[in-house]
Amino acid sequence: MEILGYFVDLDETMHTIKDKGYKTVALQIPEGLKGSTSKIVEFIEKETTCTAIILADPCFGACDIANYELKNLGVEFVIQIGHTPIPNLENILIPTTFVNALSSREVAQAVEKSIPLLDGTRIGIVTTAQHLHTLDDVEKILQKHNLEPIISDGDGRISNKGQILGCNFSAGLNIVDEVDSFLFIGSGNFHPVGLLLSSKKPVIVADPYTNSVKKQELEDLKDTILRQRYGAIANSQNAKKFGIFIGMKKGQQRVKLAHKIKEMLDSVNKKSLLIAMENFSPTSLQGFRDIDCFISTSCPRIAIDDYLQYKTPILTPAELEIVLGKRKWEDYIFDQIS
Repeated sequence: MEILGYFVDLDETMHTIKDKGYKTVALQIPEGLKGSTSKIVEFIEKETTCTAIILADPCFGACDIANYELKNLGVEFVIQIGHTPIPNLENILIPTTFVNALSSREVAQAVEKSIPLLDGTRIGIVTTAQHLHTLDDVEKILQKHNLEPIISDGDGRISNKGQILGCNFSAGLNIVDEVDSFLFIGSGNFHPVGLLLSSKKPVIVADPYTNSVKKQELEDLKDTILRQRYGAIANSQNAKKFGIFIGMKKGQQRVKLAHKIKEMLDSVNKKSLLIAMENFSPTSLQGFRDIDCFISTSCPRIAIDDYLQYKTPILTPAELEIVLGKRKWEDYIFDQIS
């Protein structure tokens, strides 16, 4: 099925629904594809005898597993579109299938434009779920220019070779000592900037949606993020009471880390609260007026993406270590869920 420039193959999922006899399924769709929701539901209900319920809450990734409350709605099966599964995610309460949305955009033009910007000859190739099917073509283009493409598996959170997430860059970091620079296939800034901050190697973006490339823009954005993070750390130096986020989303839960952070704060006579929530936002946190600083063990992007919207600083676990003198700023690391 073609929807908004993406190919979504639902055939195997339809067979599963019929084989299992599911009567009610839930559908999770990322924001960018919600314009085709009716088309997808019509297809599901035409091909099967089940009823589809749309989950309207934002779906940010495979970490966003639908919760047990769906059982109260009679949901027997969840279809999440646009993401690949997280292999090491266990104890999913409702059977869930992940159906990737593969971009129909050609990558050759953008990749060709990236060649002059690449550092060295050993090039690590990374991408997001939407462009995984293009990696063979990218390899051939680089080889044509006498470059050595290198693509790696990630850790247990990564399901496909060469794939990075906004919270996990292991497919790049596993080869960081083998490459001179990275080529990222895709759009947006967070993934490539996260890799840039984590790997400390040059990263070039080949964007197939605009047929453009980026390099210096990423360096500038990296510097902006580091200045903001330094400011958040500085503003937290005198904090006395901390709020520690625990994500309720199945793929974002780092409960042991949250308790470890609480113990760390207790050891230096700092007060802290454990705060669990599905979606953290400035509005949802505005009632915690006595908190001087928040620490996120949930999605690493919470502290970065909406930095300017929060009145109270939000730190990552590594940034808290800097505040408490357990890590130096020179040893700054980008937070990941691995």
